[in-house]
Amino acid sequence: MSDVTEPFLIGEKMVGGYGGSTILNGCTIAVNRGEIAVIVGPNGAGKSTAMKAVFGMLNLREGSVRLGGKDITHLSPQDRVPEGMAFVPQNNNVFAGMTVRENLEMGAYLRREGVEETMEQVFHLFPILREKAGQNAGELSGGQRQQVAVGRALMTKPSVLMLDEPTAGVSPIVMDELFDRIIEIRRTGIAILMVEQNARQALEIADKGYVLVTGENRFTDTGAALLANPEVRRSFLGG
Repeated sequence: MSDVTEPFLIGEKMVGGYGGSTILNGCTIAVNRGEIAVIVGPNGAGKSTAMKAVFGMLNLREGSVRLGGKDITHLSPQDRVPEGMAFVPQNNNVFAGMTVRENLEMGAYLRREGVEETMEQVFHLFPILREKAGQNAGELSGGQRQQVAVGRALMTKPSVLMLDEPTAGVSPIVMDELFDRIIEIRRTGIAILMVEQNARQALEIADKGYVLVTGENRFTDTGAALLANPEVRRSFLGG
């Protein structure tokens, strides 16, 4: 029996890599509903790999992934989507030749009803997408494309939203705006797990933070506690 206080989503003691290499060395990543958990750390620490492992894009040699108490370790990424997981990769995350509305509709392919209602929620969250609904996603700015990608993930009505470097390559103003939207999404009760290069800003909005180094948990604490930790600040946040 799993412990009743187990986190909603947990990738526990994960060991794995690509080919013969080992990138994850027993790290554990977890998040609860209505929480933002952020994975930070130096380049090559295994942050994105840990996220991909939780989504089933990497076969684990050891460890497990559980969602709502159910073991999903051996489910493919495609089979995790109907379980309530949505993953937004860092690159190539929109259909450039399709309109914004078509991109959002693609997110709802598993659903039969309530699609317009969810789209209305996405438009409410990202008003610019309503304005640009008929435009091809390839014509949008980087920040707007990120909104399309997150919006499309939300169209699946996930219980867990996973974001790989959502603010990569966008301006500080756009980053702040995206983080504001992510906070709004959390308020709806969705569990949010994200990998972020902008560690300081990400920890400011995080309920929980994981500092990974060489695929291991170096620090795990609340976002605020990690920001206040002198060793974390010195080693990972630039002072």
